[in-house]
Amino acid sequence: MALTAGIVGLPNVGKSTLFNAITKSQVEAANYPFATIAPNVGVVQVKDDRMNVIREFIESKKLIPTTFEFTDIAGLVKGASQGEGLGNQFLSNIREVDAIVHVVRCFSNSDIVHEHGIVGDPISDIEIIEIELMLADLQSVDNRLARVGKKARVNDKDAILEVATLERAKKALEDNKPINSLSLNEDEEKLMKTFHFLTLKPVIYVANIDEDSLMDIDNNEMFQKVKAYADERDCRVIPVCAKVEEDLSSLDDEEKEMFLSDLGVDESGLDRLVKASYDILKLRTFFTAGPMEIRAWTFHDGMKAPQCAGIIHTDFEKGFIRSETYNYTDLAEYKSERAIKEAGKLRSEGKEYLMKDGDIVHFLTSN
Repeated sequence: MALTAGIVGLPNVGKSTLFNAITKSQVEAANYPFATIAPNVGVVQVKDDRMNVIREFIESKKLIPTTFEFTDIAGLVKGASQGEGLGNQFLSNIREVDAIVHVVRCFSNSDIVHEHGIVGDPISDIEIIEIELMLADLQSVDNRLARVGKKARVNDKDAILEVATLERAKKALEDNKPINSLSLNEDEEKLMKTFHFLTLKPVIYVANIDEDSLMDIDNNEMFQKVKAYADERDCRVIPVCAKVEEDLSSLDDEEKEMFLSDLGVDESGLDRLVKASYDILKLRTFFTAGPMEIRAWTFHDGMKAPQCAGIIHTDFEKGFIRSETYNYTDLAEYKSERAIKEAGKLRSEGKEYLMKDGDIVHFLTSN
């Protein structure tokens, strides 16, 4: 299942440098606004140490991790919702992603141009972007209300629900609050997702810090401001030194581990970002394991076994009979599939089974 997070922010905050690190691609990261014109899409492997543990107990030729997409979207500027810069194009690119990774510059460097000539007020930088997203959504809400209002006036049930929900969204946006600040029931949430509103998408803030701050993050005042802002909105913030992450991306695993150890950290910022992106999109992982390959598959929390079988192949969902299932934790405890069976931990699950993160499964189908 192809899901993607869009990397956004003002020009020159480190978006393309971060993207280079994520994908090991050589995306242009020039020191001027609009160096990125078209969105660059990169696929990154999702690091999951459970796969190596599975391989200890199930002999297999290769490991195939699951993947996640990141899209590098060119820097937005004030007035983007009115077409300033390349605003309309960029807003359209954001509309197509599932989550937003909002990069904020939290360091000073006189050699790197700031869009407004100053560095030190990251909250102002955040608000420039978020106001443009809210203004774009407000325009979309107004346009939709103008089209659906007539149906609501003739007691069309669906139109009445739509108008009521859109009116709530309009009020929130006019109060400078994103649509995702609303408490929506299941029907309202399903309806609103059809419009691809920008401020309905979940957000992760990435504080792009300098190398010194990696080992002394508490004394980075700009990061602390971003953290407080994110906490107020129940959002996540991840400190990342994009330049260090780009350097790490060229190292092999052993060299990377030594580099991180020297920095006094046990996990790269990018690994934390991928995990956070997974979590806010409510993504989980199941595994298939055999002599040819051990493979990780991404699914949405709440999906049933036949739907997960369909991720592997659509015919598997249509012909689903049952699944033979145990969890990664069972394998870690009992050390072999045979021992799992003898302990009664191998389960035969039917069509109503809700898949769990870490399930190792063999689907039985009629196809």
